[in-house]
Formats: sequence, C-alpha cells, structure tokens
Amino acid sequence: MGANMVRRLMTAGHQCVVYDVDPKSMAALVSEGAVGAEDYSELLGKLNQPRAIWLMLPAAITGRVVHELAGQMDEGDILIDGGNSYYRHAVDLNAELAPLGISFVDVGTSGGVWGLDRGYSQMIGGSKDAVQRLDPIFAALAPSSDGGTPAAVGTAEQGYLHCGPTGAGHFVKMVHNGIEYGMMSAYAEGLNILRAANAGNAAQAADAETAPLDDPQYYRFDLDLASVTEVWRHGSVIGSWLLDLTAAALKLDPELAEFGGRVSDSGEGRWTLRAAVETGVPAPVLSSALFGRFASRDNDEFANKLLSAMRYSFGGHEESAPEKSS
Repeated sequence: MGANMVRRLMTAGHQCVVYDVDPKSMAALVSEGAVGAEDYSELLGKLNQPRAIWLMLPAAITGRVVHELAGQMDEGDILIDGGNSYYRHAVDLNAELAPLGISFVDVGTSGGVWGLDRGYSQMIGGSKDAVQRLDPIFAALAPSSDGGTPAAVGTAEQGYLHCGPTGAGHFVKMVHNGIEYGMMSAYAEGLNILRAANAGNAAQAADAETAPLDDPQYYRFDLDLASVTEVWRHGSVIGSWLLDLTAAALKLDPELAEFGGRVSDSGEGRWTLRAAVETGVPAPVLSSALFGRFASRDNDEFANKLLSAMRYSFGGHEESAPEKSS
C-alpha cells in the first residue's frame, strides 16, 4: 500500500525519497523514479528541510520507529503516521514531539491495494498549520472529486478531511474499520443463509442429537451466489464497493476453495469497542463481528468442548459427526 502511495505521489509530480527494510521493494520504486535511501540518516539527509516523513508501518513497531527518527529530526519537521495505529498512541507521541518542534500528524488511510488507481480516503488529525502544509500531498493521494453529496463541504467531497487535533484521524479510521467489520459480517452471514437455502434437498438425519429441518419443501433453492451478489450490485440499497469485491471473488471461485476461513483482526475493532464501552455507546453489531473473527481462528474451541462436556455430563449426549458442507 505504501509503495502504491509513492507511485501516486510521483504521478502527481512529487519527488519522493523512500526507505524500506525490503531492498527489492525499494529498488522497484527507485526504478520508477523515486530516490532511494539505505537507512534513516540517509533518508533524512536527502530530504529538503523542513521535512515531511510519511510512515506506513504495522502498529506494533510504529512507536519505536517514530522515536528513532525523531532523534535525528529538526524543528519544523513533520512525521506522518498513515498506518492503522491506536489513536491514543498518536496523542501521546504528539505530546512527546511537540516540545522538540516536530509535528505529528495521524492519517487514517483507506484504499488498500486498489488505491493507486482509485485514490485513498484520508482521515487526518494534527495541527492546522501542519495539515495545511501537507495539503498538496493529501490532494494528490485522494480520489478526484465526484461532486460529493449536498452536505459535503471543503475537502471531504474529494476524499480527505482534517478531522481535528492529533489522534482524531486515527480515531475516525478506527471506527471506520469497526464499521467495516460489521458490514463484512452482514454480507457473510446473509450469503451463508442463501448458501444453505437448498438444505431441504439433503438427506435429513433422524436421531436424538440433530434438530430436524421443519418443512424441507421450503428449502429447495440452489442459488448461484455469484449471480445474486452481481444483481445486488445494480440498483440495490445494499450495494457498495465491498459488495463489488465480494461478487468478484465469488465469480472467480464460487466455493472460495483457496480460503481457510481464519479471519484476522489488526486491532481497530478491539479499540472501537473499547471506546464504545468507555463512552457508554451500545455497539452490538460491531462487537458480534469482532467476536466472530475470534471464533474463526478457533479461539472458541475450549468453550465448545466445555459445552459438549456439559451436555454429555447431564444427558449422556454423544458428539455427533461433523456436518458436511453442501
């Protein structure tokens, strides 16, 4: 994602100095016109002052890299964190760097692998002066204006917004990703129900451990999920870019055979729920989506074993064989 952001900036006429721990990634950008640096010192030395350094890093190492860079930076320089870092860390890092005259700007960046062509939605936190100075960068990375909505004002209709002081950008992006979790789960659960709509065509078990399917004649639909998601893309109220991607995935592989179903979470969903709890805001959909991701990684295995053990203990219920997917 960071490499494609560099490409988009260079296309807009910006000169970029790049550093990456993977020499191949850096060499590819250098071959396209970027200036390469072998380490942080060389990176800083090749940038004109006052400098602006944009980091795209995993949240776990962002703080360490910020401290390493800040120790070599000068008053008036800006550090930008465009990764999915915890917003509280942005607030704390800004408090550390402010006495040094270094501005810290947090930019929640959405666009993924498609951002090179589509542009990046950017949710920005930081001082007004620092954000205004970086405006040409944000504008180059953002999608071009599509006219916006009647309520759109300023840069928001172009795809980037100064949300408030440092931390605000990552807070908005945090909740954005929490919503993303919920949307993904809604699509996944709904399509799973559609996939099971032919349950009435399957042989029905007749034992004490299996709940019977009432009225199987009402579940004899062999639905083409790729076509269903495609028709939803055209004029449906649940249409979205996320649905576009889902339809494309199902068209390519209707059984999704290449995926194991273990869904990771990089922290934003957890942080969103923490904010919801601490501010007393109900968020049952987002919490269910996050816990569903935990379950997908078999983190509920011991709990399920306990359920099975309790059923066996009080009723002598044996575990039934796993059901085959249809």
